[in-house]
Amino acid sequence: MDIKLHKQATTTPKIRAEIQAAPSGITDSELARQYGVATATIQRWRYRDDVHDRSHTRHNLLATLTPEQEEVLIAAREFLRLGLDDLLVVAREFLNSRLSRSGLHRMLQRRDVPTLAELARQDVGDDEKPRHKPFKDYDPGYVHIDIKHLPQMPDEEQKRYLYVAIDRATRWVYLEIRSSQSAKDARAFMKQVEEKAPFKIQTVLTDNGKSFTDRFTRAGERKPSGRHPFDQECQAHDIEHRLIKPGKPQTNGMVERFNGRISDVLATRRYASGEDLEQTLKRYTWLYNHHIPQKALHHQSPIAMMKEWQTKRPDLFTKRVV
Repeated sequence: MDIKLHKQATTTPKIRAEIQAAPSGITDSELARQYGVATATIQRWRYRDDVHDRSHTRHNLLATLTPEQEEVLIAAREFLRLGLDDLLVVAREFLNSRLSRSGLHRMLQRRDVPTLAELARQDVGDDEKPRHKPFKDYDPGYVHIDIKHLPQMPDEEQKRYLYVAIDRATRWVYLEIRSSQSAKDARAFMKQVEEKAPFKIQTVLTDNGKSFTDRFTRAGERKPSGRHPFDQECQAHDIEHRLIKPGKPQTNGMVERFNGRISDVLATRRYASGEDLEQTLKRYTWLYNHHIPQKALHHQSPIAMMKEWQTKRPDLFTKRVV
């Protein structure tokens, strides 16, 4: 048997066994004199059940963050208002799976990152900062939809497109990556949103792109015909399709801001393939829906807010929120 002794060990396994077998009438001091070791050494081995050195390796191996990773987490704390536990979930999923809670806390203190309470006071006191005009309150079922161009991956022959749907009341998000921004793909995405959403979709808001409407033609603006594939999908499920005012992209700002978060995620690392990118976006969406609290939701996650809505308005839902 290969036995590894600590480099400063003063006893061998044989001597340790003899110490453990010594009669109870012999004192620790007497055994120490007999073997020429300290009394503490006798006490260490006399009352153990084995004769082997224990590992001196730290149980919590240090997991450090790069300066770039620290900046990402600081931005997440300040812009998303993430608490320590929620921030740790994001850090372990995307940056360093071995990061400890205490290590993250020390980093935030070392970098003088404001606490959530301090950030809240800044929000109240900074009247000069421009604020987004709040959306009118709606029940779950008012969904914003948008399309974002994705960077082309090394294994892809052409770039792909990220379709994003976000519910106004709960901030619940559903997304898919598709090969085009055609009306056919937009309709297929709408069908998937209707199937995946646990609530009945009442209204959908989109921009005026050809993916969603025939409002604009070469001859200029006209009233939508209702024959566009996206409109037909909405009509099939009794969903009202609204369009933002031309030249007013901020009307769809909720989904635009989520797309900004996606851009931040894409900037954190290099992706080896389209599949790598897609899996990362899916993991982030799951984290966003289940673990990232939203200031607009009183610091609850979208799923937590959806469960709250389902308790008080079960008639709005078509399936159980999980």
